[in-house]
Amino acid sequence: MPTDQAHPSRRTLLALAGAGILSSAMPALAAAKPVLQATTGQVAELLRAVAGDTATISSLMGEGIDPHSYKLTRSDTVALMKADAVFHSGLFLEGKMAEMLEKLTSSGKPVHEAASVLPKDRLIHPEGADAHPDPHVWMDPTLWRLALLGVRDKLSSLYPANAALHAANADKAAKDYETLNAYAGKVLGSVPEKGRVLVTAHDAFSYLGRAYGLQVVGIQGISTESEAGLQRIESMVSLLVDRKIPAVFVETSVSDRNIQALVQGAAARGHKVSIGGSLYSDAMGSPGSYEGTYVGMIDHNVTTIAQALGGTVPARGFQGRLAAR
Repeated sequence: MPTDQAHPSRRTLLALAGAGILSSAMPALAAAKPVLQATTGQVAELLRAVAGDTATISSLMGEGIDPHSYKLTRSDTVALMKADAVFHSGLFLEGKMAEMLEKLTSSGKPVHEAASVLPKDRLIHPEGADAHPDPHVWMDPTLWRLALLGVRDKLSSLYPANAALHAANADKAAKDYETLNAYAGKVLGSVPEKGRVLVTAHDAFSYLGRAYGLQVVGIQGISTESEAGLQRIESMVSLLVDRKIPAVFVETSVSDRNIQALVQGAAARGHKVSIGGSLYSDAMGSPGSYEGTYVGMIDHNVTTIAQALGGTVPARGFQGRLAAR
């Protein structure tokens, strides 16, 4: 039986409940401007796209934060309990929050898992992932569009007075995601076939690879909690050398130590590999920046990958395409 010492979130929850915070931290859903708490920036983007300015929306995790290893702070716990509704990505992405999310659900708090609406046959199940599907579903805009519509339905059920606005906002965002998907397919499709190998720090890009025809190889597994062994590093160096892959990529929320090891290993075998750029995997860019939006995050990744692997990127880019609509 786990102890409270092994689960600080449980101890914090009990302490707050004893202090009377739990009962007072659940305002009625009829509030004029509900407080919606997201776990990640990507989920917060779904809420902003659908709810607009009809709700107060915030995210626990910001730029450069790794959700696989994120542990709740006391202020996080208070924010979750005070929120009118909580939205998380799911598929065990926020693994260390699982107990708290279960407790909130049991208490009657509306808790929505963004990935819960996705077709099971479209989830990727990597080997050695403890039966958990790959949680990085936002890397495929067609899947994240379905998550968007799921958030629309959830918000409309909670706040039916705003249902028409939710529907209109979701339709607009869904069209942007569809345009983004078409753009990504064109740009990544311009990468020479022999060079369509995406090497990153951890296996966060399988959905993107499946959607656009890239072979994706991560040094670590789908979670940054896994370790990369020497044998894995050596096999990937051989892949780089044998396939003459020109570039590998670091991630904004993961250490570049293993990627640097690949570059050095390839150099020792006479093959020069460059760092093709930094990709957004588990977290978006800084708040207020283009990369701090979902569309900007995916556009940045697509552009960076295509340019480094020999593809062609239109001069105006995706932002220009959206502006011309």
